[in-house]
Amino acid sequence: MYIPATSGVKVDRWDEHTYHETSDGRKLTRARVQQTLAGDLDGHGEAEWLMFYRPDSTADFVGLHHFVGRIGARPGSVVLETCGTFDGTAATGPLRIVSGSGTDELEGISGDGQLRAPSGGEASITLAYRFD
Repeated sequence: MYIPATSGVKVDRWDEHTYHETSDGRKLTRARVQQTLAGDLDGHGEAEWLMFYRPDSTADFVGLHHFVGRIGARPGSVVLETCGTFDGTAATGPLRIVSGSGTDELEGISGDGQLRAPSGGEASITLAYRFD
């Protein structure tokens, strides 16, 4: 049985650097992001995002997010993986709990969900998880 979870995500620090750029405005960047999550996922996270921007400022991204805190009443840490798009107004993409990444009372956790991060607004995570 999967347990639903939702949390708000506040960006505490965003450090992004371009590592390749073309003359027509395409670029590849890497961002290191520190976040605070509040809700069913309650704690802190650190993410690494790799992004490809097009000249119209839309983008695709991939990343890993290391979360430390609690999910529901269980403390521990877990790694979330995502691959998504930024359409100019919001970044969205599916999330997946990386198999074998749960520690402490989150050991054996699995599940997936969705990331939504509107420009200028608070990001959110929805997740459906279970313990094997």
